[in-house]
Amino acid sequence: MAKHIKKTDQNKAWNRRSSTARAYNMESRAVHDKRFLIICEGENTEPQYFKSFPVLSAKIEAFGMGRSKTSLVEQAIDFVSQGEYDPNQEVWIVFDMDVNPLKELALQRNDFNEAVRLAQSKGYHVAYSNDAFELWFLLHYQLLESALTRVEYYERISQLWGLSYERHGKGIQFCRGVYNRMLEDPTASQEAAIRHAERLHQQQVDLPASNQNPCTTVYQLEKSLNEHLR
Repeated sequence: MAKHIKKTDQNKAWNRRSSTARAYNMESRAVHDKRFLIICEGENTEPQYFKSFPVLSAKIEAFGMGRSKTSLVEQAIDFVSQGEYDPNQEVWIVFDMDVNPLKELALQRNDFNEAVRLAQSKGYHVAYSNDAFELWFLLHYQLLESALTRVEYYERISQLWGLSYERHGKGIQFCRGVYNRMLEDPTASQEAAIRHAERLHQQQVDLPASNQNPCTTVYQLEKSLNEHLR
């Protein structure tokens, strides 16, 4: 029996994949040595950033699901199951802590930790950030060792880039240009960002993921992608 799909869900990433997975699998097996399936919480910032990597010996497929934490991982499990098994595929789940001051903190921490545990139990890699993905951008410029809110990250990025990040930073065209923006900025360094992020992570690795702040494991995904650059 065919799977019924709500009209409002027809263009969602997980439904688009069901109709294109077979063609995608056949094409990528013939051309690429490695495949990265990157499933993101954010709908523009993260997927467009990772799609911008100029990889040669790999295929990147990145989707923004618009869901967070455990609900994102649960959707990712369903999403991945629609494709064909490929031993050369790495599945990465990308999401933030993004504390909501209107919700109970303990529940948010439990949700975050459960999302990490569930993803890893399925053999997926996890690129989580606490508090926000934008920490990764800022680590290209400096080491940050104090916990900041998402709003504070936005303010610092706005100062560095000479614009209102909150106003312009989420547009799809802008997100497509972030990788090259930092690559061409003499004051930014991807090598330094990896070094800074690894240091923060190692200093807090014995803590639950929700208590690691500031912290981002995006550096691990970045290092994997860098192995396939042109």
